[in-house]
Amino acid sequence: SNEIITDFFSNKKVNYKILHLPPSDGSPKKRAISMAIEEALNDWIVTTDADCILPKYWLDAIDQFIDHSEPNCIVAPVVIDATTNFTERYQALDMLSLQGTTIGGFGLNHPFLCNGANLAYKKSVFIALNGFNGNNHIASGDDIFLLEKLIKLDPKKVKYLKCEAAVVKTAPVKSFRLLIEQRVRWASKTTRSKLFMAKFTGLIVVWANLIFLSLVPLFYFNLLTSNICLSLAVIKLSIDFLLLFKTARFLNKEDVLPSVLLSSIIYPLICIYVALASPFLKYKWKGRLYSK
Repeated sequence: SNEIITDFFSNKKVNYKILHLPPSDGSPKKRAISMAIEEALNDWIVTTDADCILPKYWLDAIDQFIDHSEPNCIVAPVVIDATTNFTERYQALDMLSLQGTTIGGFGLNHPFLCNGANLAYKKSVFIALNGFNGNNHIASGDDIFLLEKLIKLDPKKVKYLKCEAAVVKTAPVKSFRLLIEQRVRWASKTTRSKLFMAKFTGLIVVWANLIFLSLVPLFYFNLLTSNICLSLAVIKLSIDFLLLFKTARFLNKEDVLPSVLLSSIIYPLICIYVALASPFLKYKWKGRLYSK
């Protein structure tokens, strides 16, 4: 609220301004960001979410990286903060998989993922690319669709900040119902991606999880032997664990690894459900109902 913001900055020497967004069509979040960018006095825009916890030297890490790498855009890591129950640990592991995939994309020089909870880019480049024009009708995606434009402009100027001092913590949702709503919303933007690597990776994930789920009926109806089914399951789970383990070590989230096995059984169910149902489902976000 205005009161919380004003109270927080009351004793700090910070130049800030509270903006009020008038009602209109399109994505409220994208319109809010565009309005803020118009008011911004400096050339670098750094975005996060209201429920995030920011590290002490977050902006320092970004500033040093800008000086060192001269990028147009900086993608930085995000983790789930609370892990007091299985629902939260599941989300923490899911976020680790997304971060591992993000890092892997940059490692292959084919970035395709980012998170608006920890993202920075040049105001001048944002304006040159006409901001969110072309995807304003999609409620979310202020991060992914802008990343696509930045990659198309100059992929070498899109960098990943792999730095512990830049890790932002975000809050988990409170239930699996809300989690599925969130995943449907995410699917609404990722399925519209124009990047080959995003489409290819998404297809691999869906097919891998579909095959994993099919192992039970294939074994039950004697279409595959137990050795083949077990081998395929072990291969998939091992690959998943390796990705999660390496990412968890970097992001200091090893505490959630004991929940990997149960999460690996639940994840394919959610993945396939969202993949099949998201084209037909509406989702709630920020108190509003959206269709894909």
